[in-house]
Amino acid sequence: MIAKTRKVSDYKQLNTELPTVRFVDPERVYLNLTTSRCKEYTLDVKAGDHVKLGQIIGERDGCFFRQPVYATISGTVEDKVTMIDSTGIDVECITIRNDFKDTYHESITDRPDSVIEKMTQEEMVEIIKEKAVVGLGGSGFPSYVKLATEETIHTVVINAIECEPYLSSDYRLIKDQPDEIFQGLSYIMQAVNAKQGIIAVKKTKTELIEVLEREAERFKHLNVSIAKLGDYYPQGWEVETFKNATGIKVPSGDLPMKHGLLGFNVSTTESIYEAIKHNLPITKRYITVNGDGVKFPQSIRTRVGTSVRELLKLCDGFVDDADKLELVIGGPMMGTAVKSDNVVVTPTTTSVLVFRPIEYKEEPCVRCGSCVYSCPVHIQPVSIMQAVKRNDVEAIKGLEANKCIECGLCSYVCTSKIPVTDYVKDGKKKIG
Repeated sequence: MIAKTRKVSDYKQLNTELPTVRFVDPERVYLNLTTSRCKEYTLDVKAGDHVKLGQIIGERDGCFFRQPVYATISGTVEDKVTMIDSTGIDVECITIRNDFKDTYHESITDRPDSVIEKMTQEEMVEIIKEKAVVGLGGSGFPSYVKLATEETIHTVVINAIECEPYLSSDYRLIKDQPDEIFQGLSYIMQAVNAKQGIIAVKKTKTELIEVLEREAERFKHLNVSIAKLGDYYPQGWEVETFKNATGIKVPSGDLPMKHGLLGFNVSTTESIYEAIKHNLPITKRYITVNGDGVKFPQSIRTRVGTSVRELLKLCDGFVDDADKLELVIGGPMMGTAVKSDNVVVTPTTTSVLVFRPIEYKEEPCVRCGSCVYSCPVHIQPVSIMQAVKRNDVEAIKGLEANKCIECGLCSYVCTSKIPVTDYVKDGKKKIG
């Protein structure tokens, strides 16, 4: 069986070599009405109503922002259900039964290039806000907030690193739709009047580099270059990407915009293109289903709102002893372990990883310093852990726990198998 014969290092390569599976016609979608940021919502439809693809069916309340909820298929509204989202929390979802017609809402119309070329920053920002485009690298932060910057931007950096093991959703997007990425980049550069664009990718991804450089020839007028960066973790961390792609080091606590830099994930960039050119919200995305706990890993193009259970069926299900497997939404380093497969695909769901459990015995800290040496933001995870155990909030603040990017390296390198990252996360919560 594939899960028993392949080495861990082979899984990402397998996902990049296999063709993309298209699963864009699920019988039902489940659209999350709540998120970790948005606990309240209004719903404009009821059970029995017919909705069209791209129709607004409600609105999430995120305190400082409001976010429309869009139907990602056409069909009939059914009951509300509770599912798990990409952050691992229970969310309230509205169910839509697919009519398999993909009838678009009247608002979904293409904008001519002649119109787009004359659009202002404010007009583009309004579209991105209206279409609820968010950071698709996993942050889920509203993209219009970035795009609305009043700072002078000289360089737009598109992050195509995808540095975590097992993940290949951005890889597949670049291979399949490079033109849309460059078009999205052109819209961003136009909005902020940037003179230079950079697409950052691992230097080991020679196939992607060939695709991107060929596309750059078609978009010579944009002044876009391909930055070939080192293949290590956490190269995809925004600050690290900026430093290696541009030579500019953004100090901790500074916004990149203050240094003339604006960054977007590659999938977010493609969604910006869809919003501005086609007036489309995020209705589909690439998902990696991988790990030694599924029989046949796949790269899948699917609808937002699809049940993860359906995606796992496309991978021939779990290996033996499914009740003992561990399910992670996101990457193995920064992803979230979830309690069941009752998970819904949201715009920020990059992957579903299934692993056979490995039992570790946690030992006392031996003060080896491995967590300190490996920390990319140069804090002291072990000292923060001790302060958390003492509930010493002032010490946690003094140790600058808020600098932590939750990359997971301190836990990964710990010789005593202590979940150090979890302690630092708790410390961040204690100081707010």
